[in-house]
Amino acid sequence: MGVNGSVMKGLEQYPVKVLLALVQSVKGRVDFFKLLHELGYPQLAAFSNAIRGDDDAMVWLFKNGYAWLAILSNACDGEERAIDWVRRGMTEVNLRFALACRHDVGSLRWLYARRLGVLLMLVREVERFLEYQQKEHDWPYVMHFGGHVRAAAALEEWQQQKNHDKESEQRQPEGQ
Repeated sequence: MGVNGSVMKGLEQYPVKVLLALVQSVKGRVDFFKLLHELGYPQLAAFSNAIRGDDDAMVWLFKNGYAWLAILSNACDGEERAIDWVRRGMTEVNLRFALACRHDVGSLRWLYARRLGVLLMLVREVERFLEYQQKEHDWPYVMHFGGHVRAAAALEEWQQQKNHDKESEQRQPEGQ
């Protein structure tokens, strides 16, 4: 059951060994990125790259039925719209994970109390990468070009498709 009663899959659906591979992939270990593919989890490989700021990975997630992972990546990055979406439409584990990545002590305690150590390991790696990314971004000799345009377009396309699907369902007469 989702945070507000919706049913949606979350990170907790994956086996611990797969999540451990995800931790290593987020660290930047290419061998574990490839392992995720070999084990049949390309969505987690893309998620690890999305966390690391890869627009192509974000677009792939939206176009291949894993919008929830793209949105979760944005929530981990502190984007308020994404956090609201996670709060409304994802499992509590996903919400607590995203908030923990933003140093929310209550969420860290929540994950710890439920013995979700592998997710705490993932939180630590996401935090490390986000801190590194922020240092790089703040370096005075870095030129910024507006990035994430393709990912934003993929999000917009996904939202339009979702709205279109919802409207189609509402227009169908009962019994069909």
